[in-house]
This record gives sequence, C-alpha cells and structure tokens, in this order.
Amino acid sequence: MYHAVEPYDDDPHLICVSPERFRGQMAWLARRGLRAVSMRELTGRLDAGNARGLVGLTFDDAYAGFREHVLPVLGELGFSATVFAVAGHLGGANDWDDGPRRPLMTAQELARLAAEGVEIGSHGLTHARISTLAGAELVRETERSRALLEQEVGAEVMGFCYPYGAASRAAVDAVRAAGYRYACAYRTRARGERFLLPRTFVGERDGAPRLAAKLAVHRLGLRRRSDSG
Repeated sequence: MYHAVEPYDDDPHLICVSPERFRGQMAWLARRGLRAVSMRELTGRLDAGNARGLVGLTFDDAYAGFREHVLPVLGELGFSATVFAVAGHLGGANDWDDGPRRPLMTAQELARLAAEGVEIGSHGLTHARISTLAGAELVRETERSRALLEQEVGAEVMGFCYPYGAASRAAVDAVRAAGYRYACAYRTRARGERFLLPRTFVGERDGAPRLAAKLAVHRLGLRRRSDSG
C-alpha cells in the first residue's frame, strides 16, 4: 500500500516515499522472485488458483508523481499496479487532510495509464471516511464515484479502496451493491472476504529488513485467516 512516490521535504502523515527508496523496494521484490501486479490480476489469479509469487501493488489517491517516478520502474521490471483515484478530485489536490498540498492526476492522465495497462480503481468520491456514512451519502461515495471514473477515464472500474482503510458492514454492502468485484482495506480481521482485502503499508523507512518482516507478518495473517475461515 503506497500513496505518493516523489521527492519531498515535509511529510507529516508519512504518505511519501522517495523515488530512490521506491526503486530499491521494487528491486527487493524482484530479487526474491516476486512480481508486483494489479489487484485486478491478483484477484483473477487467486480465483484460478495460480497466484503464487504475485504481490498486489496499490497506490491510493492518484498522486501526479506516479507517471514520472513509478511507471518507469514498473516497466523495467515487468510489474503492474492499481491506482485508486478520488473521483471528485481528479486534477485537484489532497485537500481532505491538513498536510502539504500535492497534485493529483487528471482524468486524461489516468486514461493514459489505463491504456498502458495500469488498473484504475475508486477511492471514493470525496475521500470521506465512509465507515461513518449511511444511506444516500454512502451510495454517492461508492456508486457515483465508480460511474464518474468510468465516464472520465474510459475503463471499467472493478475495485474500490476504503479511504483511511476503514470499512463498516454497511460500507462493504454498498461497495458490493455498486457493482465492484473487490475492495481493499488496511489491516482487517476479515476471513476470506473479497470486499475487505488486507494490505500492508510501505513507507520511506522500509528498507530490506523491514520489508522482509512486513512480508512475513502479512503472510502469517493471511494464513491465520485461512485456517480460521
């Protein structure tokens, strides 16, 4: 789970990874025989029973630095990824938080990424904490965001990512009803729930030892959920 990959000076919410660190993290995966893929590919391969060696790679918010600092690295390594865009902020900035303002990709930039094989998913309409919403507001964040992205980007939107990583049962039901095929959360105790897929945060401090530890913890969590399901 990444957010912005770009040079930075101020990052109070720890959402940035420098281009140099990101390149090293992707090289670490490649050295271990792992391949980063979109969530669309990962879920499809999971359904087919042949997902061994694959790692889902996601980028929340659709920060503008993706094309310059992420896409070339993915191309060099034969990797892919999913970008979760905030449908109501395309071409805008991350004004939902109190940190430094960072530009977001436009609809045209996302459309080019989709044409190049990067999956585009929804991160809601306004980046609202949908675990606290209900009724029409919840439908707007899930259903309207999908329709708007498909219209603006020109590609099918299969996946949803819960802003702030949190989801209520009502939110999960709304995502499913809106026609998505999967949804990503952050840490979750869900067992085999395609609409609450767990992810591991990756940040600037994550060199090789920390990545190895995080991968082991993530795998252990998946195994425990499978054994308990």
